[in-house]
Amino acid sequence: MYEGAVQDLIDELGRLPGIGPKSAQRIAFHLLATDPADVTRLAATLTRVKNEVRFCRTCGNVAESDECRICRDPRRDESVICVVEEPKDVVAVEKTREFRGRYHVLGGAISPIDGIGPDDLRVKELMVRLQDSAVTELILATDPNLEGEATATYLARLVRPMELRVTRLASGLPVGGDLEYADEVTLGRAFEGRRVVDA
Repeated sequence: MYEGAVQDLIDELGRLPGIGPKSAQRIAFHLLATDPADVTRLAATLTRVKNEVRFCRTCGNVAESDECRICRDPRRDESVICVVEEPKDVVAVEKTREFRGRYHVLGGAISPIDGIGPDDLRVKELMVRLQDSAVTELILATDPNLEGEATATYLARLVRPMELRVTRLASGLPVGGDLEYADEVTLGRAFEGRRVVDA
């Protein structure tokens, strides 16, 4: 335990996701040893982010205006919506340069253990978008874990009456992986998603 401001800084840093007590202490002492101008710039950036960044009114992605740059882009295909859990997932999909449609960020995944149900996510907003637009395909790109699967299944059932094409991202073995280290679920998905090899 340290005194006053140092311990307060360690405590605050420790509240961040993925930062344990030792990491919080390391970061705190790094900041103490850093040039004051760098610390001031960090503090100003944190304040600016809280003041200027909001969530896109259309898709829920991070934005600095009412709509994010993707929703404002007229070149994006409005007939395809990719549903993701968090804004960081939008960045991951964009890095592939394979998707040219629009997004919908749910703000999490269904997790009864954590007390998160469909009403805690941006499901209603998604349903409004599907009714008010010319969407023909809904891509469910939730995480391939228990919560993500539950969310994808719930959404697929919810939109079934709309007669949309509903697809799910393929999952299975990663490139460069070894079969012996794959868990049963991953290996099972790889078998389900197998495709014909053209010789």
